[in-house]
Formats: sequence, C-alpha cells, structure tokens
Amino acid sequence: MRKNLSLALVLASAMALAPFAIAAAQDGGPHGGWQGHGHHGGFQAFSKLNLTDAQKASIKQIFQSSFAQNKGQFQALRQQRQAFAALTPNSAGYQAAAASLAQAEGAAAVARTQQRAAIRAQIYAVLTPAQQAQLASIQAANQARRQQWQQFKAQHPVSGSTSGQ
Repeated sequence: MRKNLSLALVLASAMALAPFAIAAAQDGGPHGGWQGHGHHGGFQAFSKLNLTDAQKASIKQIFQSSFAQNKGQFQALRQQRQAFAALTPNSAGYQAAAASLAQAEGAAAVARTQQRAAIRAQIYAVLTPAQQAQLASIQAANQARRQQWQQFKAQHPVSGSTSGQ
C-alpha cells in the first residue's frame, strides 16, 4: 500500500509539473534526457528561481491538495486497469470492459490536462513577476535545447539493423 501511495505521489507530481518535467526530460542525451534528472527533473526549474520558504510551502500545499482531490480517481482507474488485465480475450464482457477502460482513460486524460493547467496557474500566481520572467527564460532555453536535440537526432539517425548477426 505504501509503495502504491509513493508511486501515486510521484505520478501526481509528475503530472502537475508536466510542462517543466517534459522540458527537463527531453532536453537531450542518448537516454532521452532522463539520465541525471531522476524522477524529479521538473523541479530543477523551481530550484533556479530562488523561491522563498513561503513560496515553497505554497507550492507544496498546491501539490498536496491536488493529490488529495484526485486520489480517488487514480485509485478507481488503477482498479479498472487491473480488472481488465485479469480478463482474457475470450472472457465474457472482455470487449465491454475494454470500451469502458478506454472511456475511463480518456476521461482521466482530460482531467489530468485540466489539473495540470490549474496547478500551473496556481503556481504561477505564487511567483513574483521577476520569477515569472525567469521561468519563461528557463522554458525558452529548454525549448531551444529540445530543438537542437531533435535536429541532432534527425542528422544522426540510429541504424535499425544490428551488425554481426
């Protein structure tokens, strides 16, 4: 149970900071940018903003509140996924369960997107105008790095064949 709660906290934090986490994760490297970033790569942008203790506490509260509000939805979706995974394709109700899960996944995607937007707006409101400008600068730099990495990957494609076999 504790492992599931920890995983849910990590997922909720990752979803909440998706704009920052995606920027940190995609900024390059042969391992998709995750090497050296860990699961908390999105927090790097905040560490560069010199947040006050009050701002850190506010942001932490935003995340905790969001997680608490969505905990039941996460659990219900996880249970629905597990129930579907337990079915075999020849089980009665398999297609109906697949359709139900697909609908639930779609609704969860909508909710996650709305939640990320709300959290991002709440966090943005906590920042000073100078921090907001600095965050925009960090995001622009991350975007430029992503574009450079995409160009590099396009110029240096990985061969699909394995030699020596």
